[in-house]
Amino acid sequence: KRFYQSVSISQGEGGFEINLDHRKLKTPQAKLFTVPSEALAIAVATEWDSQKDTIKFYTMHLTTLCNTALDNPTQRNKKQLIRAAVKFLETDTVCYRVEEPPALAELQKNEWDPVVAWAEKRYNVTIGSSTSILGPNIPASTKDTFVSHLASYNMWALQGIEFVITQLKSLILSMSLIDRHITVEKAVLLSRLEEEYQIRRWGNVEWAHDYDLCELRARTAAGTLFVHLCSESSTVKHKLLQD
Repeated sequence: KRFYQSVSISQGEGGFEINLDHRKLKTPQAKLFTVPSEALAIAVATEWDSQKDTIKFYTMHLTTLCNTALDNPTQRNKKQLIRAAVKFLETDTVCYRVEEPPALAELQKNEWDPVVAWAEKRYNVTIGSSTSILGPNIPASTKDTFVSHLASYNMWALQGIEFVITQLKSLILSMSLIDRHITVEKAVLLSRLEEEYQIRRWGNVEWAHDYDLCELRARTAAGTLFVHLCSESSTVKHKLLQD
């Protein structure tokens, strides 16, 4: 049950805090819930304020991501987070292609090739695609480039990036989305291309499909927003220090 009337934010020593009435929000490991940017604090407070009579934690993706960043339940460091994200390249959704049926193969080519081409140009790497069950042979230099790029993000943002990658099953789609090259709707559609093709061909269980689609969009949008809100504060701080 919802146990609070009002939600507010306040600035503490470690960052911005969330107040439920006069109680400070805590993480599952009982740490003080503190976020690095005011914008992120407002977004989290909005999640709590949007809850009705019953608190539905499964709808609170930003809160969950903050808890993960604060508690770090898997105890991974920055290098391990980056390695886990780059590992997705080996099984990236947009790199695995079919030969049959021809209509799906054509759809994959038309929809996925432009995103792969954009990523190759944007990061100056070679990615490619393959119809082999082993997937494409991604050059070591490509992986190294993505490792370097991801290293420019802070730990909080990296938690968000990995979350988005896990939703889309694709590092390429995730970086295209985070770099604002494609929208959330487009990224989700491209990640489900084969499923959408089958639905168009055979029909679907309407409510189940719509629910899955909305859920995936919500999680992907929350993860992307989280990355942007976590990155902006450090960028602003960096610029202020330079000035």
